[in-house]
Amino acid sequence: MAEGFQKKIIHWGIIGLGNIAHKFAQDLLTVPDAKLYGVASRSQENADEFATKYNATKAYDSYEALANNPNIDAVYIATPHALHKENTLLCLNHGKAVLCEKPFAMNAQEVDVMIAKAKEKNVLLMEALWTYFLPHYQYVLKEIKNEAFGKVLKVEADFGFYRGFDDSKRLFKKSLGGGSLLDIGIYPIFSALSTLGIPKEINASATFFDNGADSSCNMIFKYDNGVTALLKSTLLEKTPTEAIFYCEKGTIKINGGFFSPTTVSLIKDKKEKIMDFGYSTIGYNFETIHFNNLLREGKTESDIMGFEFSRQLIKTLDNVRGIVKLEY
Repeated sequence: MAEGFQKKIIHWGIIGLGNIAHKFAQDLLTVPDAKLYGVASRSQENADEFATKYNATKAYDSYEALANNPNIDAVYIATPHALHKENTLLCLNHGKAVLCEKPFAMNAQEVDVMIAKAKEKNVLLMEALWTYFLPHYQYVLKEIKNEAFGKVLKVEADFGFYRGFDDSKRLFKKSLGGGSLLDIGIYPIFSALSTLGIPKEINASATFFDNGADSSCNMIFKYDNGVTALLKSTLLEKTPTEAIFYCEKGTIKINGGFFSPTTVSLIKDKKEKIMDFGYSTIGYNFETIHFNNLLREGKTESDIMGFEFSRQLIKTLDNVRGIVKLEY
């Protein structure tokens, strides 16, 4: 690979300028050979403010205008879940590489359409499930794969925080995919799929807000040989947000905020060793660096967050929704 091509600066665009877009943009400032070129909101004022804060070159009040800019190489889509398919197709049709925030879309059918379009256009597309790229999570995956503590017997993972119900907020709007499952339940489910694979059986129950969005979801994934994953998401209470892997010869515990930069405890013979990964960013830079490298190498699919895994993830979410009778 030519040195000049390898160092190509990736010009980024961001569509949807809410809370997570701010985190992404903040970490993008730490990524070498990358620049925030354009941002788009439904409000020109919001776009201008965001562009000024993160030194973006262009600010738009139209997603179409951003997608039309020939100087933009890649677009990070941070709009509400219900808009992911539409926004992704817009960018892919304009030949833009797309990093789309999780969940990839509202259901497996939408995800299939997005993947088919990316293949048709021969353009890079990846689901932005940032946890997969964090060094502590990659470390845990390696330890589990190498059976450092023997085989995994049970997984427990939770993600919960309290928010007072407000139907005007995206988090609670059922029409936008609001509720605990798609927003935060995806992380405990991810922890099981990435370590144990697709379950043989799923049991699940949920509670609901008055508008029909789920307020909590409890899941049990069953695998061969009695292996289980106990998973929980809730907007009703703060939980430890840990992912614990009980193995034959010890326990691997990803400490509080397991889905984000944190520490890992290795527990064996009642002794605990804490692994600190020295994070200095929010953590969104790791997926961005991976995506930039794929783009420079001419790849159209990630070797970490590939299409098949995204399909498995959304199908599992669909299956849980079917069991608890959660429809959008």
